[in-house]
Amino acid sequence: MAELSIENVSMRFDLPGGTSIQALKDVTLHLKAGELMSVLGPSGCGKTTLLNIVAGFLAPTEGRVAINGRTVTGPGPERGMVFQQGALFEWMNVRENVSFGPRMKGMPKAEMQQIVEHLLDVVGLADFKDKAIYELSGGMQQRVALARCLANDPDVILMDEPLGALDALTREKMQSLVLRLWKETGKTIILITHSVEEALLLGERLIVMAPRPGRIHREYRLPFADLGVGADLREIKKHPDYDPTREEILNMIWNMEEEIMGRTEVAT
Repeated sequence: MAELSIENVSMRFDLPGGTSIQALKDVTLHLKAGELMSVLGPSGCGKTTLLNIVAGFLAPTEGRVAINGRTVTGPGPERGMVFQQGALFEWMNVRENVSFGPRMKGMPKAEMQQIVEHLLDVVGLADFKDKAIYELSGGMQQRVALARCLANDPDVILMDEPLGALDALTREKMQSLVLRLWKETGKTIILITHSVEEALLLGERLIVMAPRPGRIHREYRLPFADLGVGADLREIKKHPDYDPTREEILNMIWNMEEEIMGRTEVAT
C-alpha cells in the first residue's frame, strides 16, 4: 500500500534559441493508499507530463514526487504503467507477456505460473493464454496490458489514456474491469483521460487541470466510482448528480479551450 505525494512540482522544457515552455507550475497533490484519481484537462495542460514525472521517466525542474516518503528519482517496481497502446511484446504470447516481469525478478516458476493463471482468469483471458498478441482485439490487448502490470504487483498504477482507442462497448466493459480491479487490489491509481464521462465514472477523485502553465484548476470528490463497482455503469449515469457535474466540467474545459484558441489567434 502506497501513499503518493506530489510536492510543488514544476516542469520547464528548454528549447533551442533560449526559449522555454512551462509545462507545469507548482502542482501539489497527495493521494492516500488505495485512492483512484482521474485527471482531465484540455490538450497541452501537462497531464501526461505529470504522469511521466510520477513514473520517473522525467525529472521535474522543481519540486519532488515521493512514495511513502521516499523521493522518486527514476522508474521503479513500485509503479506500474499502462499506456494507451498496450506496448506489448508482439513476439510473445499472452501468457509470456504477463509473466515477463515476475520472470525478470527471478520468481520461482510455480509461483509465477499461479499468479499468471489467476490474473488471466481475473481479466477474462484464461482461454486465450497461448494466443499471439496480433490475434487479439484491442480490448483484449488492453486486458493483457492490465494483467502484465498487475503481475509486477506495483503499489501505484499509472494509466495514460488506457481505453482511448477502444470502441464504446468495449470501453464500457473495460471501465467496469478497472473499477473491479481497483477495489479488489487496493492499488493507488492515477488515470489520465480526455473523456469527461470516463473521468466521472472512474474518479473517486477528479482533477481538472488548466494549461499554460499546467496547474490544478479544480478538484472534485465523487461517489460514482464506488457506486459503479459491480454495477451497470449506465445506471450510474442516472444518478441525480451525474449530469450536472458533467455539464459543469464540460463547460469548464470548453472555456479553457476557447481561451487557448483566442491566444493563438492573437499570436498569429
